[in-house]
Amino acid sequence: MGRTHDVVDADGHDVGTLEAIHADTGTHDPAMAAVRIGPPTRHRPVLVPLDGVGIGPGHVEVVHEKSPVKDRPSVGAGDALPAEDEEAVLRHHRPAYRSGTAGERQLARR
Repeated sequence: MGRTHDVVDADGHDVGTLEAIHADTGTHDPAMAAVRIGPPTRHRPVLVPLDGVGIGPGHVEVVHEKSPVKDRPSVGAGDALPAEDEEAVLRHHRPAYRSGTAGERQLARR
């Protein structure tokens, strides 16, 4: 799966472009996709949970509709979620956020 994949909702509406996959550091399972949304001059990356994800030719289908995705907090200017922002951003998606037992991050970019 490459960065040129489109991300669409269950109705086939364009959500954005896949930038990266973030895995849960405890299970190593894919957990979130960094998706670039917005017009080219003002695009920003947001995290979209990968629960219920589907894969098609040239696209990734998420169960989350486009409108709520637009309201998600940005994850920073790069592909990686800054460590100091991880808890605040993930609490938006998963209220039961927990860091590792030694305080390690919950997500790792893959």
